[in-house]
Amino acid sequence: MDFRDRNEIIKPEEVENAVLIDQSPAFYAERFALCREKLGILSAEPLSQPYAAYFEKLLGFLNDALSAFDGNMSDEAGNARLYAELTKDGYERSFLNPVYAKKQLGQEFGPLLSVWYTELRGILGYCFEKNMKHVTVMLETFIQIYNEFEQNGENTDYQTVKDVMYSYLYDYCAEFTEDYVRDGLAPSASLAQEIVMQADLTNPSYLYRYGEWITDAEVQTARLMASLSEAEITAMADAYTEGYLKGFQRAGKEIRKKKTVLVTLPLGFERFMRKSVQNFRKAGLSVIFRRYPAHLTDKGLFGNVKPGFYGAENRQYVYDHAGDMALFMGDRLRAEKEQAFARAYAACAAEAKAFSGTACVEIFGEDGFVPASSEEPLLKLSGRQQGLFLKLRQKRNETESKWMPEDETSFTIIAWPGPQIAADFAAYAELFHDVIRINTLPEDDYREIQQKLIDALDRADRVEITGAGANRTRLSVKLHELKNPAKETNFENCLADVNVPVGEVFTSPRLAGTDGELFVSNVYLSGYQFRDLYLRFQDGRVTDYGCSNFASEEENRRLIEDRIFKNQTSLPMGEFAIGTNTTAFAVSRIRKIGAKLPVLIAEKTGPHFAVGDTCYAHEEEFITYNPDGKAITARENECSALRRDASAKAYFNVHVDITVPYDEIAVIRACHADGSSEDIIRDGRFVLAGTEMLNEALDRMKQVK
Repeated sequence: MDFRDRNEIIKPEEVENAVLIDQSPAFYAERFALCREKLGILSAEPLSQPYAAYFEKLLGFLNDALSAFDGNMSDEAGNARLYAELTKDGYERSFLNPVYAKKQLGQEFGPLLSVWYTELRGILGYCFEKNMKHVTVMLETFIQIYNEFEQNGENTDYQTVKDVMYSYLYDYCAEFTEDYVRDGLAPSASLAQEIVMQADLTNPSYLYRYGEWITDAEVQTARLMASLSEAEITAMADAYTEGYLKGFQRAGKEIRKKKTVLVTLPLGFERFMRKSVQNFRKAGLSVIFRRYPAHLTDKGLFGNVKPGFYGAENRQYVYDHAGDMALFMGDRLRAEKEQAFARAYAACAAEAKAFSGTACVEIFGEDGFVPASSEEPLLKLSGRQQGLFLKLRQKRNETESKWMPEDETSFTIIAWPGPQIAADFAAYAELFHDVIRINTLPEDDYREIQQKLIDALDRADRVEITGAGANRTRLSVKLHELKNPAKETNFENCLADVNVPVGEVFTSPRLAGTDGELFVSNVYLSGYQFRDLYLRFQDGRVTDYGCSNFASEEENRRLIEDRIFKNQTSLPMGEFAIGTNTTAFAVSRIRKIGAKLPVLIAEKTGPHFAVGDTCYAHEEEFITYNPDGKAITARENECSALRRDASAKAYFNVHVDITVPYDEIAVIRACHADGSSEDIIRDGRFVLAGTEMLNEALDRMKQVK
């Protein structure tokens, strides 16, 4: 059955018998050989400036990439050569930098050719994996673009070159998508799996075999992993894998019929991951490794968590190219991508049924990234394109839910520090031991204490949160009415399962009646540092927002729209929570790393508020229970309730947690319908009876100070 010429969106059930496109190396071998032959005789000399300099750079890069295909470049020197343009100094004078490219190549061709070079760099991973198919089609497109400039020189038509790039993205959209979906569902003898399970992990040189950018941070991480005791590695892996398995158990989901789990791997953590793979295998799960998305049409579709293995990145480079799809996004490409997802999942139906979910590993500790302000405007999706992109993400999620229902899958996330967080290796090792302790805290005490918090909050009609000192937070969060308090609850008692470490109670608040301002002076979200971030809510929806990162209010709002709202201009409040992991808070203050904590840990160190979807998005009909047996009934809000009649308005495919630390809180108060109230936190300390133990870590912190 061939759907390639159909303009309408196909349904998953229509493509039960879909067959993936021929992927055999023989199909591409002749084309690959022709590309290599042609590339060997190309030269930038016949081209006029400034294009000669551009193509000279790309030809040099491709020769190095093909050397990697031949088995070379898998050492420190080769890695440094491949990634020289992404170093801070190298990026300043690279055509990867859209500002530099625009100055050198002009207002029209500069952005376009910078985007193409960015796409072309994705060839590196495929060269290291000897994926002849992807290497071939990228080389063919490069040669086609080169020929346009060789034949027409200064008279090269911009639209013609853009059309070549568009045709490449459109024509291979289905194949790229099918490959990426399959790579994420079916375990295979991948390069990453071979490295993780068989390499000599006592020598960090194994890192250069991935083809990812390896910096001193990845090398130091691998050194630290090698230095840890077997007991510490086991404790780390157990917290990660047991958290994943507990997620199924506590949600009442069946895992015995599942066969696979996808892991994310920041490079350097292979020893930890090797033990984790062994744990998963004992539980009957094969582990899938895949590379972070390489193609432009896949970037930005997977939220904040990188869905694969990955090395270092230049965050300015990532920021500069966040809007690249503005050149190409339209109805036709969006529709083709949607259909590609439908075909891919239908063709991988058996693998999708066996798939259990994703076990994520995050790293933290880098200095806060504040994007450089530029006089040259970067590419940005138009309002209409933002709508198309949002629809694409929604359709992708709907397709995944069709083949992998949320009530049959789960996830877990755990975070570890990288060496950038410390002044030297010794300090890094010391801090890492602290984080092992945080991530392996016993659950039993927290279960009972958090139940005390929930009991008090369930008696409330709303919760008032007031910031202390310079923190101007003033929020009133409306709670759902419990029809049967003896058997129902608004808040989930969150232990160390899907979100490691232990320590929070959370709910999906009502939107109507949720009003006020959320403010935090310094917070890291999606890898970006936000200063003086504020969001103002009316009936649970953001009505105004800003920060002080840039002098320009427009740039500040764009940063929030790009990195928090994900190309939207408003979101509802999807979650209100109170974190209880005071041990993590104390460590962050003693070690002075509070500003560098990831959301995963930071959200446990104070009250936090998520904008976007609720924590139960797409699982509203699936009832979960707390350890006390009460059903969690606050599983939707006024937006997600639209899923039955207007699904496009129900979900935003965004969930970003913003935490206000304990010491910036004057009071959190549970307010009752009769006008009475009960304080939960006052002056940064827990004051509710039965929660006093949480203050012990805060007291020890003061003694250390």
